[in-house]
Amino acid sequence: MSSPAATKFNVNLKKALAGLRRINLDGLRWRVFDAKGQVLGRLASQIATVVQGKDKPTYTPNRDDGDMCIVLNAKDVCVTGRKLTDKFYRWHTGYVGHLKERSLKDQMAKDPTEVIRKAVLRMLPRNNLRDDRDRKLRIFASSEHPFGDRPLEPYVMPPRTVREMRPRDRRAMIRAQKKAEQQEQNTNETRKGKRKEVTAEVSA
Repeated sequence: MSSPAATKFNVNLKKALAGLRRINLDGLRWRVFDAKGQVLGRLASQIATVVQGKDKPTYTPNRDDGDMCIVLNAKDVCVTGRKLTDKFYRWHTGYVGHLKERSLKDQMAKDPTEVIRKAVLRMLPRNNLRDDRDRKLRIFASSEHPFGDRPLEPYVMPPRTVREMRPRDRRAMIRAQKKAEQQEQNTNETRKGKRKEVTAEVSA
């Protein structure tokens, strides 16, 4: 008897291999994205660029020349701010009043691969090529995948430039520092003046 975890893994592998015969893999590269520690939106924008083929000089909007994208460690993707509790996915069942919703935190616990898939698909243009591009996207919750026999190329994410402080706050901080320095300088001059007066009185 196989364990439930092994059965689920086998099902996920079958889903990952499904639909490959419908894709023309000639000349396509297999790009590997590691989602561990990456911000969701920034990662999704890079995947959307590669899956559309926008990183190639031969990019044409009406042709699907994008590469195969394999995303690993989807369960370790990060989000900024309070999106885990404030971001919701909503859908309708088709019945009156049956609007359902699920927070990002609950969706990560249920199926983290769907979080990245939705983020990427919503960055793609809504045309007839969208389904073909979706087939080129293979997302896995962990680092295990069935494409070990393919010529995989790790994708290097561009460095993230984090702004430490907003310009208005930075200017306010600089003004406060200058004001503190002036006050300290005035205090020192006042102390020196008092010392000179005391010395003059003593010498007199």
